[in-house]
Formats: sequence, structure tokens, C-alpha cells
Amino acid sequence: MFLHLGNDYIVKYKDIVGIFDIEKSSVSRDTRDFLSLSSKADKVISCSYEMPKSFILCKNGTVYISQLSCATLLKRFNN
Repeated sequence: MFLHLGNDYIVKYKDIVGIFDIEKSSVSRDTRDFLSLSSKADKVISCSYEMPKSFILCKNGTVYISQLSCATLLKRFNN
């Protein structure tokens, strides 16, 4: 099964480590540092140019930044 992240980006369910609210989780310095390091390592993929609402961490270290909310992604994941 696949999860559609927005615009033509999809990931396999089994590859997803976590789905995080970008506004709530970026309050933590550790999360900000992680996202910064991932960006410098070219591991961050932006799924849209709209305001980001969530990020998805995959097993291979890739971080997808999505304009969809965590609630929307979790509904899609559970269907």
C-alpha cells in the first residue's frame, strides 16, 4: 500500500517511520537540528510550494515535507 503525500509524491506504508506536525514538532531544538542536517544532506523533499503542515520521515532517512495536515495523512493511512 502507498500513502499519497500531495502532488505526485507517494511512499510505501512500510517505509514510513513517522508522520509529524511541523508546527508542533519544530518547537524542539532537536527536531530543528535534525531537519537542518537532513536538508544539508539533500534528504529533504518538499512536496509542494504551499505552507508546510507536516513532515514524513522514512526508513532511508528521507524527509518529505507536505502541505497536508497530519490528520489528513493519518486518515489516508488508515483507509
